Amino acid sequence: MERLLKSRHVTGWLLASPLVLVLFFFLILPIVMIVVVSFWSATEFSIVPDFSFENYAFLFGSDVTYRVFLNTAKYALITWAFTLAIGFTVAYFLAFHIRSTGWQTALFLLCTIPFWTSNIIRMISWIPFLGRNGIANSTLQAWGVIDQPLDWLLFSDFSVILAFVHLYTLFMVVPIFNTMMRIDRSLLEAANDAGATGWQTLWNVIIPLCKPGIMIGTIFVVTMVMGDFITVRFMSGSQSANVGRLISNDIALLQYPSAAATSVVLLATVLITIGIMLRFVDIRKEL
Repeated sequence: MERLLKSRHVTGWLLASPLVLVLFFFLILPIVMIVVVSFWSATEFSIVPDFSFENYAFLFGSDVTYRVFLNTAKYALITWAFTLAIGFTVAYFLAFHIRSTGWQTALFLLCTIPFWTSNIIRMISWIPFLGRNGIANSTLQAWGVIDQPLDWLLFSDFSVILAFVHLYTLFMVVPIFNTMMRIDRSLLEAANDAGATGWQTLWNVIIPLCKPGIMIGTIFVVTMVMGDFITVRFMSGSQSANVGRLISNDIALLQYPSAAATSVVLLATVLITIGIMLRFVDIRKEL
């Protein structure tokens, strides 16, 4: 019996070893390297592989760092709110108002059509639409809604958040829809038989059961928004910044230790945020 248990133990490790190796070489090892480089020093012409807190001291001693992190958190929070509202509404419609499985699949695939093109192409497509002489301003002027073009439609926080919502809403729809499809419909019938209104059923039955899906979608959206830099660069006209842009700028200037230090702080911030969220919902039920 003991030999059988040992054999199963060894077999389990052998089956898991390919995944462990992949995670080690492509996840753990790169992160360790970034952490190590973050303690190195850099001059205008070279990188010195010594141990120094210079990068972190400069990072936490600058007011720009705190403003950029707050701006990143603002983008993440507002984008999360909009993607949650839109994603929950779309998922609810597909799960509870479309009875045919075929139509559910067709409409769900319809939501994925924008993802058949590059993120950058979908993002840049907003520029001619939102520009001063773009479709939006021209239409509003033709309808008599405005007299002058609206300058804040493009190269502003509005355009950045609009692009984020467009890019990442589907990452909120998918986990919420998956959770809703697992809800036992007899629970909804029981709530209806007990005299609950539609809003009461939604608030007391559907939303609590959808928390794992909402949390998974939240993790997707928040982490991607906090790490995105190209959207902020193009849609703000380089007038705004987030942490991703700080890292990108340091890399462009060949300041790899500084970029690594910023990356470590960003990673720690994201992990702490995810850890706090996981304290409220057990997403293992969804997985």
